[in-house]
Amino acid sequence: MYKLNKKGHAILEVEASLRYESATGPTWWRYFEEFKNERIFGTRCPVCKRVLIPARSFCADCFVPLDEWVQVSNEGQVLGWSLTDYHYFGMPTDPPFISAEILLDGSDSNFYHLVSGFDLSDLELVRRTMKIGTRVRAVWKKEKKGCILDIDYFEPI
Repeated sequence: MYKLNKKGHAILEVEASLRYESATGPTWWRYFEEFKNERIFGTRCPVCKRVLIPARSFCADCFVPLDEWVQVSNEGQVLGWSLTDYHYFGMPTDPPFISAEILLDGSDSNFYHLVSGFDLSDLELVRRTMKIGTRVRAVWKKEKKGCILDIDYFEPI
């Protein structure tokens, strides 16, 4: 549809989307396959000993291959969060939703996911519930596909 801008010039607004496929490689394939069993695995660096989530094939700090797999907890603590109450293109779910950085027990890197399980439209409840350090636990979908959204969300515990 055309519309006119402030100078009277015609502007055409369109929305475009592109389909694409991405090969995950053996590390991410295994990482997501474990989600089907409701398990989260990371890889441990043999040099710095950090357990990285999501699993990686090499340590970005030490530049060495990672081939030791370590199961981490489905629970952790919130390191930072934000509440989104508006719609934008490509969003993971309908608003309102909370996105959070979570440090899973047994890991040394942040994991980014959704937090829910309570009324997000009640801002006072959100303020009381969500704090830096809030403990959360993964809530898994019943039917899993081997992808990041097999974890439906994390709920406060």
